[in-house]
Amino acid sequence: MGELTQAEVYSPRTQQVWRAVLSWLAFFFQIFFQIIRALGHYPLLSFSSSSSSASSSSSFKPLPSVELVDHDSHPPSAVEISSLHYSPADHLPLQKLTLDVLFSFGLVWLDMDEHILKLFGMVLLTLLKLFILKPLEFCIVMVYGMMMFLFYSDVVVHLTDSLVVLDLDETLVCAYETSSLPAALRTQAIEGGLNWFELECVSIDKEGEGKPKINYVTVFERPGLKDFLKKLGEFADLVLFTAGLEGYARPLVDRIDVENRFSQRLYRPSTISTEYREHVKDLTCISKDLCRIVIVDNNPFSFVLQPVNGIPCIPFSAGQPHDTQLLDVILPLLKQLSEQNDVRPVLYEKFHMPDWFQKQGIPASSWTL
Repeated sequence: MGELTQAEVYSPRTQQVWRAVLSWLAFFFQIFFQIIRALGHYPLLSFSSSSSSASSSSSFKPLPSVELVDHDSHPPSAVEISSLHYSPADHLPLQKLTLDVLFSFGLVWLDMDEHILKLFGMVLLTLLKLFILKPLEFCIVMVYGMMMFLFYSDVVVHLTDSLVVLDLDETLVCAYETSSLPAALRTQAIEGGLNWFELECVSIDKEGEGKPKINYVTVFERPGLKDFLKKLGEFADLVLFTAGLEGYARPLVDRIDVENRFSQRLYRPSTISTEYREHVKDLTCISKDLCRIVIVDNNPFSFVLQPVNGIPCIPFSAGQPHDTQLLDVILPLLKQLSEQNDVRPVLYEKFHMPDWFQKQGIPASSWTL
């Protein structure tokens, strides 16, 4: 099978065409609206002050873009459209309708942030106050505003929906059976400053009387783990996905995630077996939208189904007390990815994981893109 190009891997052609059309239309309406504003002295947008005589030449002075109104003083005299004899009071229902329509459109259809919608509404209503619009101009402003909503809503929504899937063992922590942990390694890790704790885990094995077997585990946290989770949680939704058994992983995660930053915890039963590897983590069980989901795992075969969504991190062990991967390497990369509409082009350029998997004999036909 021929090598996949970058565009074939991630960018849906329909989405590219749609964004190009929206971009062109938004640019067109912006230019058109600026032309109309520049031609304000023509009859289409002519204004007359209520204090000027009907026979005097029409001219107006725009209001400042930001105006503090003294509520104790009388409002300024109304500005009329000479051809319609318009009063600003007539625009109050229109302004309210405009804001209501935009607010409903953004919240329900585009799922946009309420504060951004309010800001956009304020800008649009400022335009309405600056220029008492005829129906034609008002429609132009409305269309232009809707185009801006459509063009930028994808970015706004996605910036709040970044999804990061984190592996557990050898990515966030390393764990050893206490009875088999070499004393020298334990001493090196503790003297090196690694945070550690001991854990009792319920094994699937049974003791002689049929009681669950208890295993004692010593866990070392990767340096910077708590700061990493805290800072990452500020711009991404976190999901823990481990191939470990729940009896072992659940109490461990309870210790490292006391703030409950993980919105989901997935264990071995959530993994799948493929023709090439077992315990594969299929990201589509978390989200069908693969544009904004990233998995960080020390085992690349964990994300063999979605090779352009994975970050293959360096495995962590107790012999690496001065490891800086979480805060110095992985966190900055995840922050960069959180600002992308589609994380896959960036990850492809950085790691070329599809090429690597093909060299391992895993064809592209096994991928979910």
